[in-house]
Amino acid sequence: MNYLVTGASGFIGSRVIESLTKKGHKVVGIDNNNDYYDVNLKFARLGRIASESFTFIELDFSDKKSLENLFERFTFERVIHLGAQAGVRYSIDNPMAYADSNLIGHLNILEACRHHNIEHLVYASSSSVYGLNSKTPFETSDSVDHPVSLYAATKKSNELMSHSYSHLYGIPTTGLRFFTVYGPWGRPDMAPFIFTKKILNGETIDINNNGDMWRDFTYIDDIVEGVIRIADVIPTCNEQWTVESGTPATSSAPYAVYNIGHGSPIKLMDFIQEIESALGIEANKNFREMQPGDVYQTYADTQDLFEATGYKPQVGIKEGVNKFVTWYREFYEYDLSLVKKHD
Repeated sequence: MNYLVTGASGFIGSRVIESLTKKGHKVVGIDNNNDYYDVNLKFARLGRIASESFTFIELDFSDKKSLENLFERFTFERVIHLGAQAGVRYSIDNPMAYADSNLIGHLNILEACRHHNIEHLVYASSSSVYGLNSKTPFETSDSVDHPVSLYAATKKSNELMSHSYSHLYGIPTTGLRFFTVYGPWGRPDMAPFIFTKKILNGETIDINNNGDMWRDFTYIDDIVEGVIRIADVIPTCNEQWTVESGTPATSSAPYAVYNIGHGSPIKLMDFIQEIESALGIEANKNFREMQPGDVYQTYADTQDLFEATGYKPQVGIKEGVNKFVTWYREFYEYDLSLVKKHD
């Protein structure tokens, strides 16, 4: 298969490309390598993809003309659209970045797929779309009309835009609502990375809602396996489907949405304890109130994804945290014996 993967320098995108090339696929990866976080980490991720089947092009998919030229230059069969402006809190202070990347950019991808007969578009949505939902586990049949951040609103918009293109032009689209992905080569703006860095530097970590929060932490390898398997499950039209009797996650159009998570939420304090255990260092903690854009709990019902792919997450929290901490220490060259002596 010939794949286009956006967000190629990103946490999930780089690992998806690595797996696709190992399976024998040809992949073109694009990324604008913006400075939302350390670009050196992004380039290091790309450097790990040692395959002649991979071509990287620095490109911003919110630039419609550049994206059109890319689709004219290459022949793609499938598109895995993982590029986006990420981050819940960043969206509070920088809303226009989300309009450019997550709205205009997603529309550009849909238009390109429309004009080049792409057989399947898989794109990243987010668990954040569940917003004010309090019923758990979150199911794709639930209402997602009350987001608590602009980031979440843009991801819900992506699902709506994709459905309209599936309906109008018959483009098979699949949205994946990711649940708190973590692991080696992760994002510096996410909790596992922030906690580990601050603990090693002897800094105090901020713990929201006084630690009373739950997250469906999902290890990166399990996410990648799910993404690649679902790319082979191409949605088809279901003429029997109706709004009244069907689930919002499916349609009469070739459209689908899935949760992709571990399916077993972990209390935030337990996750922090695993990091402390892996480092052998107790964190200095500052307990504070819930922050804007935060939700109390995420918990994925992943039965639909399992039925579609036959895959369930394999990596537990202890194993996953240990692998992340080991990577972090090696990548940033931390000598734990010196850290402890300094403390």
